[in-house]
Parts: sequence; structure tokens; C-alpha cells
Amino acid sequence: MSDLIVGRSDRERGATAAEIELPDASLSYYPAFLSLEQKTELNHWLTAHLNWRQADIQLFGRAVREPRLTAWYADAGVDYRYSGRRLQPCAWPEPLEQLRQRISSFTRHPFNALLANCYRHGSDYMGWHSDDERSLGPAPVIASLSLGAERTFVLRRKANHREKYQLELADGSLLIMQGTTQQYWQHALPRRLRVTQPRINLTFRQVFSAA
Repeated sequence: MSDLIVGRSDRERGATAAEIELPDASLSYYPAFLSLEQKTELNHWLTAHLNWRQADIQLFGRAVREPRLTAWYADAGVDYRYSGRRLQPCAWPEPLEQLRQRISSFTRHPFNALLANCYRHGSDYMGWHSDDERSLGPAPVIASLSLGAERTFVLRRKANHREKYQLELADGSLLIMQGTTQQYWQHALPRRLRVTQPRINLTFRQVFSAA
């Protein structure tokens, strides 16, 4: 696999952000963060080589099958808990380490963990939630890279669920959520039954302590 960090930096190439204006939130969207060659090669590698698993989670007090595949990569000793599930890290393979360095350099923020999600088709989804676990700190930075099928990403304000925003996440795009976004907003990836192709989502984060 060729290097993911090539030539001039993303900032030098003038990666263009679409700033998303929401109250009490800070979101930046880069619709073409990866080139066609990069996103195609990376998608193929991730599909074949990540340690994908489908696990049970606790939902309203009962165990249900998670509606997607997941994988957890992190520095040694960095575990993660959500929905009654504890993830123990796999070591960073070289392509993911390169990608972590590239995104850390671009966002100017360190990351020690990656939660990868594979939505195999439009029936796979992510329900409403916030990335507000104490282990992520009071104002987490989440860098979310999308590959494959375009899917709809929706946000709703915690104090008023009728206040919503949606964004179509393109293949090769990068969405950065930071500041008080997780404190005041929830997000989800709803079912889209007309979607037949898979989507992979890489969410880089900084975990400060075990949840």
C-alpha cells in the first residue's frame, strides 16, 4: 500500500472546509479530504485488513446485536466503553499509523485511538448518541473520515429535538466535531434502505482514561 502522506501537506494544498453554523457547536467539513486514488486504495485495504467484529450491546437493558461492524485501534492500555461494551485495543498497523499522523497534523490535535465502523448496506445504522463519555474529556475533538457509499449524517439539539441539521457525507470526506458539540448535540446515521454499497467510517479521538 502506498504512503497516505504524500507531497505537500493538506493545508499547503488548500483543503477547503465547509463550516457548519450551529449554535453551541463547532463543526468543519472537508468534502474532498482524500484524492480518488487515496480513498479507493484505503477503502480496499480497510475492508480486507481491519479486525471487524459484530458484537452485542446493551440497549434499554437488553442485549441486542450491533447494527454494524466495528474495530478498535489504540495505543497500548487505551480501552473504551460504550453501551455496556468494553473494547480492548488492537495495535496500530502501519497504514493506520500513517493516517493517524496525517489527520493529527491536519487538525493540529493528538489522537491515541480509532473507532472504525463498517456499515455493510443501508440497513446498518448508528442511533442517536453523543460522544460525551468522561474518558474523552469535556470538549472532545472527533475527526471522522468517510469512505465508500454516501450516507446521511444527522444532528439534533439535546434541548430541542425538533432542531436538526443533516449532511451528506461524501466518499473521502473528513468531518471534525469539537468544542461543545457533544455537550449540546446528538448525532446519528439513520437507515437508508436504497443504499446497497458499504460505507466505512474512521473516528479518531483522544481517550484520557478508561471509561
